[in-house]
Amino acid sequence: MRGPLAPCDHRAMSDADLKQALTAYLQTGRDVMLWKLDGLSEYDVRRPLTATGTNLLGLVKHLAGVESGYFGFVVGRPFPEPMPWMDRPEPNADMWATADESRADVVDLYRRVWAHADETVAAVPLDRRGEVPWWPEERRHPTLHTLLVHVVAETHRHAGHADIVRETIDGSAGFRRSNANLPSTEGDWWGAYRDRLERIARRFGGLTPEA
Repeated sequence: MRGPLAPCDHRAMSDADLKQALTAYLQTGRDVMLWKLDGLSEYDVRRPLTATGTNLLGLVKHLAGVESGYFGFVVGRPFPEPMPWMDRPEPNADMWATADESRADVVDLYRRVWAHADETVAAVPLDRRGEVPWWPEERRHPTLHTLLVHVVAETHRHAGHADIVRETIDGSAGFRRSNANLPSTEGDWWGAYRDRLERIARRFGGLTPEA
């Protein structure tokens, strides 16, 4: 019997099974990205909260561009709408919403991109190769399977960024509203937990305990 940590034999899975598994993980990441916007003001969804300007609405806008590219012209099925920032030469143009782009504009674009991406995944065989001009020559022609894995990884990476940004704004954290995927605690547990970690870190850093 195969143990719980043994590798899965993907050869035993059909292309339909692989597509279903990967798109399910992708959709989970998409849903996480949008719930991180829920209940926040227009200011908070746009606030730059890291030294590199990371902000929630910008992350969603960026992922719309990611999917429109990898599941669009890369595999010969261009997304039918131009990305509004493609004509702006400035760096990071896809990582923030301009004054002319509302929250609804960005979210609706992301949802339209999803639909096109899902149609691409349904229509294109997993072993079909595309062309990614910005990848190194030796990796420039990945299969749709590779592209799916890449986009799932990128979406969940940015979902992690969004989780930290949202927690910084109002303390909300976790996987989704209905399932935080965090310990169920009450009262001052999190404060005490954080203080304990700080004390240990200071000890290992050779610092004096906090007053």
